[in-house]
Amino acid sequence: MSGTILPAIASGHPLVTEAAATILQNGGNAFDAIIGAGFTSAVVEPSLTSLGGGGFLLARPSGDAPVLYDFFVDTPGKGLEDPEQEPHFFPVTVKFPGCEQVFNIGPGAAAVPGNLKGFVEIQSALGNLPLKEVLAPATRYAKEGTRLNHHQAYFLSLLEPIMLFDDYGKKIFLIDGKFITEGQVLKNPELADFLERLGNDPEGTLNAFYKGEIAQAISKDMKRLGGLLTLEDLASYQVIKREPLSVDFSDFRLLTNPPPSFGGFFIAMAMELLSSVMPDTPAFGSWEHLAPLANTMKQIESYRQGLGSKLIWPDNDWFDSAKVEITRAFSRGTTHVSVCDSQGNLASMTTSNGEGSGYYVPGTGIMLNNMMGEDDLHPEGFHSAPPGTRVASMMSPSILMEKGKVRLVLGSGGSKRIRSAITQVITNTCFLGLGLRDAVRNPRIHLEDNILQVEPGYPDETIDKLKRQFELNLWNQIDVYFGGVHAIDPFGHDAQGDPRRGGAARVIHT
Repeated sequence: MSGTILPAIASGHPLVTEAAATILQNGGNAFDAIIGAGFTSAVVEPSLTSLGGGGFLLARPSGDAPVLYDFFVDTPGKGLEDPEQEPHFFPVTVKFPGCEQVFNIGPGAAAVPGNLKGFVEIQSALGNLPLKEVLAPATRYAKEGTRLNHHQAYFLSLLEPIMLFDDYGKKIFLIDGKFITEGQVLKNPELADFLERLGNDPEGTLNAFYKGEIAQAISKDMKRLGGLLTLEDLASYQVIKREPLSVDFSDFRLLTNPPPSFGGFFIAMAMELLSSVMPDTPAFGSWEHLAPLANTMKQIESYRQGLGSKLIWPDNDWFDSAKVEITRAFSRGTTHVSVCDSQGNLASMTTSNGEGSGYYVPGTGIMLNNMMGEDDLHPEGFHSAPPGTRVASMMSPSILMEKGKVRLVLGSGGSKRIRSAITQVITNTCFLGLGLRDAVRNPRIHLEDNILQVEPGYPDETIDKLKRQFELNLWNQIDVYFGGVHAIDPFGHDAQGDPRRGGAARVIHT
């Protein structure tokens, strides 16, 4: 590692990376760049994120303590006329190449959105530039349109019924009566107008969305369509600042998303276990690599199922017992952006719209999330938490330190697979000695419902041994299902976007 930091970006789309790079080159800092990237993602990655979703940003301003900004969604229903109202949502099945997953959509699946408020407040607090300059790339892309690349076309095709649920969705995703495909131009004119309005009057536009005429239109629609989101929900929404969760293992320190969210908690547990059970520098894909990894996933999943929604760090006895079990066996629509600047500011941000509710906020081009319909976010049942509760998440924007120096800034999309994807990239880096490119791109595994999902590329000998301990589902291609880790190595002058999600990365050499 050298002693200097070069500005770098890793994201899920070339235009998102380009937008962040332009902002950095125009005098913005890492926080201007990452918020500009967030707005751009909402335009060019509509299957993964939206201003109607929620997220988290782990910020480490140069010379200051790190802080986690939580602008994820809240459970709706404050001031509901009928507290026992049954929400209108219904299931859709998303068919990945190797398996299927059911999600719930519709107005009743929408939670209180946080992305818009989070973006504006964080940029105002930490950024250098006027918001209008930060919004410029996203505004241009929404107005002029962008050609749909292969990955975005694939993601949208998985979610076609959701994208066409609302009349406005049909206007932007149907071209000559057919669903948009790769190479065709996607425009969102109402979103372009909204972004222009936001740039010209940030405070007034934000107030309109959360308290004024836009909020009133949302509330009116929800009453009519069977949603639970109320005017009071929107008006009371707040961005929360938290102290990051910190865990030490070997020579490393991981900073990540703390409770009440799930993801960072279980990544921290995994690294605590793996630091004790992983042999020294095993070969990637070997039995010595995959057996501890898969059995760590098994131990953590067993612990997770016994927790419900309350996160309690295991005592030493549990860790000792889990290490014995692992050693014996051995004989989760989301996008991410990582940014650093030359001053040493670090920013890691993960945002999501779930799969989207299908409902567009009138006159804004913004689709609301379906977080109330994601079963992995509600282990005790849908709508079981009281209104105003911050929903837990698997999203885990993270910073990895090595002997006090920044090693990686990273995060991932992928619902339940977020924690396993990030764990494996960190493992590849810390324990296997892989460079960042291989750490991100190499095949992954994920344990789901006691079935070990396995990407292609592992040695047959290792697969045969795993079959003796697990039921395996062998995939025939690297796939978006296994997450999308976009990471930068600030001192190593390296940045990598995950090809599973069309990742694009850039180091700016000045």
